[in-house]
Amino acid sequence: MLQIEIEPVWRFHKEGSPQTAVVMLGVLNEIRKTGKLTSAADHAGLSYRHVWNLVEQWSDFFGVPLVETHRGKGTTLTAFGEKLVWAGQRMQARLGPQLENLAQELVTEIKPFLHQRPSVIRVHASHGFAVSKLRELLDREPGIGVDLRYVSNQNSLVSLAQGACDLSGVHVPRGELRAQSVKACREWLDPREDRVISFVTREMGLMVKPGNPLKIGSLEDLVETKARFVNRDHDSGTRTLFDQLLAQHGIDEARINGAQQMEFTHAAVAAYVASGMADAAFGVEAAARQFGLDFVRVLTEDYFFVCRRGFLDTEPMQRVLDVMKGQPFHDAIAELPGYVAVHPGTVSTVKEFLDIVDVTNSRPVKIKP
Repeated sequence: MLQIEIEPVWRFHKEGSPQTAVVMLGVLNEIRKTGKLTSAADHAGLSYRHVWNLVEQWSDFFGVPLVETHRGKGTTLTAFGEKLVWAGQRMQARLGPQLENLAQELVTEIKPFLHQRPSVIRVHASHGFAVSKLRELLDREPGIGVDLRYVSNQNSLVSLAQGACDLSGVHVPRGELRAQSVKACREWLDPREDRVISFVTREMGLMVKPGNPLKIGSLEDLVETKARFVNRDHDSGTRTLFDQLLAQHGIDEARINGAQQMEFTHAAVAAYVASGMADAAFGVEAAARQFGLDFVRVLTEDYFFVCRRGFLDTEPMQRVLDVMKGQPFHDAIAELPGYVAVHPGTVSTVKEFLDIVDVTNSRPVKIKP
């Protein structure tokens, strides 16, 4: 299946001057990580001399050096170079899912004009590291395509109910908040026609700076330490979960410094903290580790897929289940901090998978988990 990648270009202009500079932030980031221009050159597929010339050109353009060389100690970024790199990290984390959605929309639009006719499975799911890993493996399967759109937790179930997708990704917490989250999902779940496919669990908690300098160990500490916080957007399932946690602990959001500052992905809030613009955020452990942050676990979430009973018997869906059950998927998830593959590809009824609370009779219904 045709794939499209949309990548941003950082082009700087000087007012009143035709001079421009296209800065390859990936090169600077590789210097930051390795301290070696040779590594940055290899990563970019360029010669050492060419990379060195580029860095000098960028420094001349800004009038500020981007790197510093230290005899016997390699190369480091200056404070200005660091600022550019972290701006790029935040941008990629913030816009990455949206650019992927735009690319997928274009694929869908031009597909009828091409001779390729793979079986396409439409997936609507909130952005997550495990979902990306699954898609990578499915993209290697010949004759099958994945139309993946990143949407909010609730909207994915709406899409399934309205026939806009074949697979809906959903995540619900374990513990005291589970019944509340399940109640919100029940409106869009049909116990007779829907089937639940086990996928992964993931650890949710507080992302804090390396070494946890403010000694943040709980939600209450966000208030006590006056930590600068960056929140998720109101439409995300993670924001809903965080709001539920605040209510559970009797914490007024207004007392959290920066609770109205929002980003749109787990990686975006992690990059925000890593770049020094905030002290803490709430999200998945994998995002925290990706940006070298410490992580304070709060709870575990089940992430699963929902599909129609009739769709399970189709050949494309059977291949998806085979990929989920395969060793390559297990190996990929094992590399994600905080993620565990829990019987992926196992199909259950809605009642078998969820501890459903009978809201009408206000009594719990004990169902096999």
